[in-house]
Amino acid sequence: MSTPPQPQQPEQPSDAPVQPSAYPYPHPRSPGPGEGAGHPQAAPAPQPGQQAFYHQPTLAGLPAQPQPQPGNPYAQHAGYGPPPTPPSGGGGKAAGRAVLWAAVGAVVASAAWAAGVFLVGDGGGAEADLRGYTAPANLCTSADYSSFKAQYTGDAGTPTHNELEDPALDDSYCSVSLKKAGSTYTDAYLSIQLQLHKKTDPGPEFTARWKNYAESRTGYDVDTVTGIGDEAYLVSQDTTGSSSSSGSIDATLAVRDGWVTYSMDYSLYLSSYDVDKDPPELDEVVDWLKKDTRATLGALGD
Repeated sequence: MSTPPQPQQPEQPSDAPVQPSAYPYPHPRSPGPGEGAGHPQAAPAPQPGQQAFYHQPTLAGLPAQPQPQPGNPYAQHAGYGPPPTPPSGGGGKAAGRAVLWAAVGAVVASAAWAAGVFLVGDGGGAEADLRGYTAPANLCTSADYSSFKAQYTGDAGTPTHNELEDPALDDSYCSVSLKKAGSTYTDAYLSIQLQLHKKTDPGPEFTARWKNYAESRTGYDVDTVTGIGDEAYLVSQDTTGSSSSSGSIDATLAVRDGWVTYSMDYSLYLSSYDVDKDPPELDEVVDWLKKDTRATLGALGD
């Protein structure tokens, strides 16, 4: 006698992947009668042709994330930012090409940035035109200002100096107090500066500053000086007039030779307290500046 056929048992939930569904965001089943936190009941078995859904395990205190659904690229990223752009026709090949082009674009952008830094970062790679000049450690002992020493023979103390040595700029500076014999106080001042510009051409800024000096300083005269360096300017102001007890004289000779700049400045301030009743004329000061500047640049350059 044959055994009668057994009734078909309902399928039990398994760990197999969930099949695609028209509803990618399933919601947990609401508790049935008699269910609660301490009385969980098994979910009813799915009927033939009905999709089975399962609760997703969660961590305490954190909301449950939607269950990723195979075949739905948007559901796979739910809760983790905006969904990716749907791939175009071609499937995996199109996505692969998108990733490849993104990587190529990043490499090209990085290369362009590096090229920009290389070209711009060093000022275009131009070689500094220093004409053989060197910046001395003590410009006060290297500069020639003998014309002024001949007029101011009093002891005004030791000149002061400072220096800067940097890959972009070498800067030497000297400050001299000038005193005539018998004077109690300083009668005039002389400052000297030599700069070697090793990264950038100072030409345009030098011209703009000194050629147009009178436009930003009221009462100054600007004269072009030839025969010294590539370009030179004499900037001066004389307010003494016919008086020997008031007013001032200020004269600066600024020179650019290649990427090297040099300046010598003379300043005189008269008052009733000065013992010097015979200050030099502006024309005399200009001659001293030119003579000592030529001598100094000739000694420090080629």
